[in-house]
Amino acid sequence: MPMRTQLNSETEGEKWLEAGGGLPSAEALFADALLASYRRAIESVAAARTDIRAAAHRLAAIWRAGGRLVYLGAGSSGLAAAADAAELPGTFGLDESHIAIILAGGTAEPFHIDAAAEDGAAAGEQAMAAFGDLASDAVIAVSASGSTPFTVAAAAEARRRGAFVIAIAHRPGSPLLSGADAPIFLESGEEALRGSTRLAAGTAQKAALGMLSSLMGFELGHIHQGLMVNLKADNAKLRDRALGIVAMIAGIGEAKAEAALREAGGEVKPAILIARGGVSMSEAVAWLAATEGRIDDALRLSRARGDKRINQGRRPEQGS
Repeated sequence: MPMRTQLNSETEGEKWLEAGGGLPSAEALFADALLASYRRAIESVAAARTDIRAAAHRLAAIWRAGGRLVYLGAGSSGLAAAADAAELPGTFGLDESHIAIILAGGTAEPFHIDAAAEDGAAAGEQAMAAFGDLASDAVIAVSASGSTPFTVAAAAEARRRGAFVIAIAHRPGSPLLSGADAPIFLESGEEALRGSTRLAAGTAQKAALGMLSSLMGFELGHIHQGLMVNLKADNAKLRDRALGIVAMIAGIGEAKAEAALREAGGEVKPAILIARGGVSMSEAVAWLAATEGRIDDALRLSRARGDKRINQGRRPEQGS
């Protein structure tokens, strides 16, 4: 049966006709429905921003204390979680040995979604149990329905083992949200393509996960003026980006920025301090340690030191 073409209002119909389009096609209506669902998805993340910010602060504290981050999910929700996890080492320079991904069906073939594996509650428990004691760690569990057996069971096992569990789901009161330390409910609404949670729900999940991990990075001091100051520059594109970041923040040319990066062994934060404050690598590292890696605080120390040097260099005026 063909999809019925129907305008939402007389005004919309008038606009369409004025544009010379005649009656909208079924495809055009479906495209509009998709866009409307994506807008609702982003609005749902905005509504949850307080919960996301609180969870991000806790994540930063756990990471700073040496804890691990474990991302958990099944199906398209698991892939969204895995994608966010995979970006953290490059974007924020986080130690990948402290980041793990648990997917229903395993991670050997991440682009093959094993639908049956989502029902394996016992497998979820076993996958999480393999991590041992989780008292110092955080688990980020994602499920559109909030009731996926694999994900719910793995999250419950994580909590039994002491983990701080953050849950992202789209149904209020669902088992995953109810069993979490930090539930994040995303009211993304009905899918334009019924049952395909990779669309609106997936958009909301990606935005929420990105916000969660980026705010964690901000709290850790890895973002300054919207720039990735702790990126891992392991290819030509990222080395160029690191060069531009040092030059911009330090207010210097690329040649000086390159020299500072070379002295800092390619690390962006120390290079900024070397270029801006005229300090050695060891001093830059010490300042960053004293400010828990926050480059803005370290730069304030640098400016204070510079002002002190200027004041000490001034001679008292001679009386006439």
